Amino acid sequence: MSDRDNSLPRRTAQRPVLPAPPGLPPSLAGNPSLPYPAIGTELAELRLQIPGVQGSVLGGVDGLRIADNVPDGLDPDDLAAMAAATFGLGRQVSLRLGQGEFCQSTVRNQAGYFAVYAVGPQALLSVVGQDTINVARLHMYAPPVADRLAKLLGQP
Repeated sequence: MSDRDNSLPRRTAQRPVLPAPPGLPPSLAGNPSLPYPAIGTELAELRLQIPGVQGSVLGGVDGLRIADNVPDGLDPDDLAAMAAATFGLGRQVSLRLGQGEFCQSTVRNQAGYFAVYAVGPQALLSVVGQDTINVARLHMYAPPVADRLAKLLGQP
């Protein structure tokens, strides 16, 4: 009996044909026509309405910051970039599983949370929260905020 007869059959991975992800839209960062005061109000209200929210950032899917409401010690540009990276992974997961568009993702860390919500096709709302945050309340309150922000940005 040869070594070949004793080997286990090997499974060959079949790669499904997936559609290419759609291209990213143009950046909203620095757009002077955006209603920045109204956007700022929405971000500030999020911190006031949910105890434990440390800060929030509205950023583009390209990772550039549009507006923020964060305290000293949190870099809004870093948060916008991390939100875009989270979106990129979430978008790939949704494409691979065929589950539709990215809606939200939450990362729980030892001392807090980082949540990212889609704001239309061009922007993301990222929220940093302490470990004491009521995550259910965050998930109830943040999507309507994201919807209102999408309307302010003129997105469907």
